[in-house]
Amino acid sequence: MILDCAVIGGGPAGLNAALVLGRSRRNTVLFDDNKPRNAVTSESHGFITRDGIHPQEFRRIAHEELSRYPDVSIEKQRVHRIDKEKNLFQVETENGEVYSAKKIILATGFKEVLPDIPRVKEFYGKSLFSCPFCDGWELRDRPLAVIAEDYKAFHMAKVASNWTNDLIIFTNGNKIFSLEEQELFKNNDIRINEKKISSLIGKEGMLEKIQLEDGTSVLREGGFVTAEWKQAASFDSLGYTLNELGGITTDSWQRTNTEGVYACGDTRIIGLSQLIIAAGEGSMAAMSVNAALIEEKFSQEK
Repeated sequence: MILDCAVIGGGPAGLNAALVLGRSRRNTVLFDDNKPRNAVTSESHGFITRDGIHPQEFRRIAHEELSRYPDVSIEKQRVHRIDKEKNLFQVETENGEVYSAKKIILATGFKEVLPDIPRVKEFYGKSLFSCPFCDGWELRDRPLAVIAEDYKAFHMAKVASNWTNDLIIFTNGNKIFSLEEQELFKNNDIRINEKKISSLIGKEGMLEKIQLEDGTSVLREGGFVTAEWKQAASFDSLGYTLNELGGITTDSWQRTNTEGVYACGDTRIIGLSQLIIAAGEGSMAAMSVNAALIEEKFSQEK
């Protein structure tokens, strides 16, 4: 059997793409290895009617809804390779199974590489986060930290200051701000600490203070940390292009430069986003696939 579409990735983008395809009566397989980027998070925010939901509960509800559509199936496998042969894509899983599909939607997301700071992973997703819009409300009015080692610090600190008046930027030994930027932060009561961090201190994922290499420590109750973003999966054989941040380049219809290949969600954005944005992009990708299949049908009949 030839699939209308193979959706690679079971996050909100892939799930919503599968939903729209199912409702369009398209024979679809969603490949999901259940290794989401937000696995460390206990609550997801900013999605109306689902604000504060646990990511796994969000996924469970989505799978339940998809089960209503007979043309959609979910394969709990990781896709190993995708090749294009004539007008069809051959999707091979890590178990060696091969599926043929007319269209491909890439919704594999990205992975975060956190700064090399002792214990940072213990606090990430509990009291240290990557997105102020997602988790700033829960940290409001506390003494917070922005931990960033590169240019991302400037934007992150400005955004994070919306939720607290007690903010310190920790550059972990790096000098990254111009004199003009330093003055801007000073005028807005945002402090900069350029000392090297030796460890993060706290219990059960809740940050209490930041220990510095010179023996001093600074009390902080949470904050935000910037990370390096990389594609969670790569299918170079498809020939799509990447933008300057490493995201897959698409047009406004989520189409890549490779005919029949679409990308949506974090794999395209490669940056801070929200569930609802990723889901919306998945919906757009699915509508774009559906439109292409309809046009191809009528072209053949003509």
